[in-house]
Amino acid sequence: MDQPGRSTLARQVTLFVLLVASAFLLIGGGWLAALSGSLYYAVAGVVLALVTILIFRRKPVASPLHALFMLGTAVWAVAECGFDFWALAPRLDFVVLLGIWLLVPPVSRRLAIASAAGNLSLIGALVVSGGVLAYAAVHDPQELAGTFSMATAPGPAETGMPDGDWRAYGRTQAGTRFSPLHQIDTGNISRLQVAWTFQTGDSKTANDPVEITDEVTPIKVGDTLYLCTPHQIAFALDAATGKLRWKFDPGLKPDPSFQHVTCRGVSYYEAPDADKQAAASAGNAVPCLRRIILPVNDGRLFELDAATGKRCDGFADHGQLDLQHLQPVTTAGMYEPTSPPIVTNRMIVVAGAVEDNFSTREPSGAIRGFDVDTGKLMWVFDPGAPDPNAIPDDQHAFTLNSPNSWAPSAYDAALDLVYLPMGVTTPDIWGGHRTKEQERFASGVLALNASTGKLAWFYQTVHHDLWDMDVPAQPTLVTIADAQGQPVPAIYAPTKTGDIFVLDRRTGVPIVPAPEKPVPQGAAKGDWTSPSQPYSGLTYRPAQPLTDADMWGATMFDQLVCRVMFHRLRYEGPFTPPSEQGTLVFPGNLGMFEWGGISVDAGRQLAIANPIALPFVSRLMPRGPRNPIEPRAGETGSGTESGIQPQYGLPYGVTLNPFLSPIGLPCKQPAWGFVSALDLRTNKVVWKKRIGTVRDSSPLPLPFKMGMPMLGGPVSTAGHVFFIGATADNYIRGFSSDTGEQLWTARLPAGGQATPMTYEAGGRQFVVIAAGGHGSFGTRLGDYVVAYALPGEPAR
Repeated sequence: MDQPGRSTLARQVTLFVLLVASAFLLIGGGWLAALSGSLYYAVAGVVLALVTILIFRRKPVASPLHALFMLGTAVWAVAECGFDFWALAPRLDFVVLLGIWLLVPPVSRRLAIASAAGNLSLIGALVVSGGVLAYAAVHDPQELAGTFSMATAPGPAETGMPDGDWRAYGRTQAGTRFSPLHQIDTGNISRLQVAWTFQTGDSKTANDPVEITDEVTPIKVGDTLYLCTPHQIAFALDAATGKLRWKFDPGLKPDPSFQHVTCRGVSYYEAPDADKQAAASAGNAVPCLRRIILPVNDGRLFELDAATGKRCDGFADHGQLDLQHLQPVTTAGMYEPTSPPIVTNRMIVVAGAVEDNFSTREPSGAIRGFDVDTGKLMWVFDPGAPDPNAIPDDQHAFTLNSPNSWAPSAYDAALDLVYLPMGVTTPDIWGGHRTKEQERFASGVLALNASTGKLAWFYQTVHHDLWDMDVPAQPTLVTIADAQGQPVPAIYAPTKTGDIFVLDRRTGVPIVPAPEKPVPQGAAKGDWTSPSQPYSGLTYRPAQPLTDADMWGATMFDQLVCRVMFHRLRYEGPFTPPSEQGTLVFPGNLGMFEWGGISVDAGRQLAIANPIALPFVSRLMPRGPRNPIEPRAGETGSGTESGIQPQYGLPYGVTLNPFLSPIGLPCKQPAWGFVSALDLRTNKVVWKKRIGTVRDSSPLPLPFKMGMPMLGGPVSTAGHVFFIGATADNYIRGFSSDTGEQLWTARLPAGGQATPMTYEAGGRQFVVIAAGGHGSFGTRLGDYVVAYALPGEPAR
């Protein structure tokens, strides 16, 4: 027999939960309906209120009514989102759990609603709802199954180095991120294990900003691995064992105002054979015939002897070059070379990041060519100047706030052209003040003659950019076939919008059509919008704009809140202008592509991509007493790219944040990240798979594969496999590049927001990734470099 106290408690708890839930749905659902959103929540509130009343009055009909409510919810959920498990779960979780609760015999007895008919109806509704969820769990409509079967190369691969080396950020300066090594393949990748681990000792300090990130891709030359850490400390390691050979610390002194503390990599230069032969004939060990070029976030650049790590005395000021010279603003941290420069046989081509959204008086994004031996400034391309090639003198400086190029560049030695992914002039989110010079080379791909700095061509991917839609990744150079089967030197430029622009790299003319299409109008006061934007025919951009059906939550309740938030924002699809109301930006400011770029097997005409999909919200803040137009005395940068951004000198500041629910989950339903393959012969997606779990971002370490946001890119190999870290969980994974099947995974000691690389040493193929985490991304920070290889001796 039930004890009276327990019966009373069960009844009170049940009625309280139902009362709160029904009231929430009635109020929130009514609000959503008034905003022209889904009527379901208001109807659900009415039904749940009736169930509550019936339970309060001890009416057994409460169970059949809730069973009907469950069935109706299941039908509505499938009609709205299809058989997508992670979209269905928050629509069904509360009503299913309530159905289970009402079915438990002790509970139904204590509520005085037990009946055979009620139990049968609840069981039937639970079976139907469970069946829907079970079917959805194994039939993911967001994934695409397929197989890439081409196995023979149409022509020679574009390499120019030993197969076992990885001599540039993207292996070559063409940025393919592809290795011809094939010791590790689909048959043995599952046997990979840790070969060695190195800890740099470089960790976050009290003076660092939020945005401290370990994004390095090491390079490998001969028997040595070279890399840099977030504070730009350079290391040389034995490639076979990971043992330290030398270390160089440039003495960076950051403070919390820096927007970044990061180093994506170093560059390598090798003197011409004639110089090496002259040194050999002289019988002397001449230093710096092989050099490492190290950019530093305070606006310096070093040349180091690759053998010893000592500064190359003949370069600039005893191996140190001042990149702040001739800058109009020299505050440390406002100009930051975070990516490795391009190095030709004569020139170091240097670009860098300019702090986003601080003011209208910031450094220039001027691109410069320096003599590789002496450090002498040989040419300038200032994208915001009337004459971009004019070199200022000591009485004149570069142009304030010129568009900058912060991501790695690419280089075609045969054409002697360097390809720079360009960003927008800062401040980013209001552009009424911009000059025509600041607009003409912003947000696109810039091709310059590497020896002279003269313009070859420019292709703009976003006009009058108000969304921070920089070209964020190193372009990839690959030869493809045209419609007549003739080889065409192409450049693939992944963008934040999700478009991949495919251009003839000789001329900048699109190979894949990118027609102009109308976009939303109505900019903030004093600004304007372009009437159209280019839309590439090769894209991962969502086919349809978001609707409130795309909103998500852990439960139906926070999903309802996200739907209300969605309708209160301004959103008319891509390129909706920023507003005081608040604008939903999707693809978001983080972009569908980021600095990791894509990986291309040129021989097989196969590309591996990892697009992400995470909306942001921008809200313009008019000037007023608490939002002055000029910075306060001594005020410096914010140390982050999100949150409040002052945009001093403009009529508006801005807040930039991911579009999250009140409990901190993305308001857009997953997946937020995929890996995918493209057939470059047809420009079609071959397969697409979710990647990443909530293991390291949920209160409980649950390994649910939802498709996570990523920072970092893939690398692929001739073994028909590719590797990627990047996700918001601490893993590196290996996949079949033919099918997208995940074949191997390894737990990292910290976040792997870096692009891995692979090389051969001592007859073994290694896969290496930096696991140091990412401050603003929220992953675990660390100082690890981890190498994986097959156990024992090489198989072949």
